[in-house]
Amino acid sequence: MSSGTEGQGSAQVVTQPRANTTALLGITATVMAVHILTNHRYGFHRDELQILSDAVHLDWGFVEFPPLTPLLERISLGVFGLSLVGLRLFSVITQGLAILVTGLMAWELGGRRLAQVAAALAIALSPLSLFEGTEFQYTTFDYLWWVLAAYFVIRLLKTENPRWWLAIGAAVGVGLMTKYTMTFLAAGILAGLLLTRRRFFRSWWLWGGAALALLVFLPNLVWQVNHQFISLRFLSHIHVRDIGEGRTKGFVPDQFLVCTNLFAAPLWIGGVLAFLRDRRYRFLAWMFLVPLALLWIGKGRGYYVAAAYPPLMAMGAAAGDRWAASLSRRRRQVMEGAFFSGLAAYGLLACALVLPLASSGALVEFTLKNNGDLREEIGWDDLAKTVAQIRDDLPPEQRADVGVVVGNYGEAGAIEILGRDYHLPAPISGTNTAWLRGYPVPPPTTLIVVGLSRRYADRTFSSCRLAGRNGNRYGVVNEESRDHPDIFVCGPPRLPWAEFWEHFQNFG
Repeated sequence: MSSGTEGQGSAQVVTQPRANTTALLGITATVMAVHILTNHRYGFHRDELQILSDAVHLDWGFVEFPPLTPLLERISLGVFGLSLVGLRLFSVITQGLAILVTGLMAWELGGRRLAQVAAALAIALSPLSLFEGTEFQYTTFDYLWWVLAAYFVIRLLKTENPRWWLAIGAAVGVGLMTKYTMTFLAAGILAGLLLTRRRFFRSWWLWGGAALALLVFLPNLVWQVNHQFISLRFLSHIHVRDIGEGRTKGFVPDQFLVCTNLFAAPLWIGGVLAFLRDRRYRFLAWMFLVPLALLWIGKGRGYYVAAAYPPLMAMGAAAGDRWAASLSRRRRQVMEGAFFSGLAAYGLLACALVLPLASSGALVEFTLKNNGDLREEIGWDDLAKTVAQIRDDLPPEQRADVGVVVGNYGEAGAIEILGRDYHLPAPISGTNTAWLRGYPVPPPTTLIVVGLSRRYADRTFSSCRLAGRNGNRYGVVNEESRDHPDIFVCGPPRLPWAEFWEHFQNFG
């Protein structure tokens, strides 16, 4: 296979052979089909409910994340309504594109069909990548922008055409409008420039790309300024919580077991080494090593760096393909068979752990036992229905002026989104961006209190009584059924509403 190079001002174009493109499209389509066929099971995750709640209150920023993900879900809501499959379709498409682009990167780096398939499968069968297609999360879209930025950097270095800086800037800018961890990739790009390609600092295209990234991100930056950079306070709180709860302790194992397929470790490790040894593409090694080091030292969650692995898989596959070509046919077949068998075996285990493959039976029990995210998809409609029943059992004078106070963003999203079917009032929530929206004016005189302890309810509200239990019809033990089981009916806060509201703000 001839390598495709395209110098600045050159008209030479090398296209991907049709057989290779067909193989990549087949892998992508298969993964997308599996998600589409299984994404209707269970229900919304608590994070999805938060995003849906923010989607009906669009703004240029939110406490928890930049505005792109809620915007996309607002579009999905308009097209599909409250369809699990429909609302998760953007995530499915996004992750499919990430897999496809990974294969294309292997081709750009000189890999033949086998290398492209290996790289694409290594990402497709990685636990974190599989998860990103099961829910609509800002991490899913963030994953694609990292992959696209890496692809554009490969094109920049391969063609020496500085116009690719505009594409890189666009990917970084859109990434910043998706998830603030894009700053770690930006740090990797800056390190790559300083350590390998300082001459690009003299290019107006580089500064044009940087200006484009800033322009795309500017609306959210202005929102942050107007809200005293509240997201920094949120992120600081979450980081301290994560460390306190031990969520960052598995950073190194997560690189092998969560971010990537365990049997793909030779690919990405080989990819790092190959990038470091390659003068042209050494830039990309720093795009991985710098975010990895910053997040490891800073005690970030292990999966934060997952999106940096696709280019490593691509380079490792391309280098491995060239090395395997020097082996005898028998040795090559044995090694390829062992690699793909291991990749498939770990991929099947990941599918059983991550995907809602079944709706009943032993596989469901196995998945729910080992996957806390799927457990958090169960019981939200039950919660909305229970609150509606408590509301309907109130005397008419209380029912006419009732509000629902919630303790976390999952409960807020369930009441606001799923509660529409029961004509529930908008939730009164102090969590994240919901706190900025304030409380109803005039405030209600009767409150249904969800997700708060008896002690807190008695201390904060007047005349509280236990009115119901928060569980689910399947008897699954999750955060809601275990930690927030009691639902109360109370009178107004003991403090004036304005003073109560100042104390009710929380991050989660």
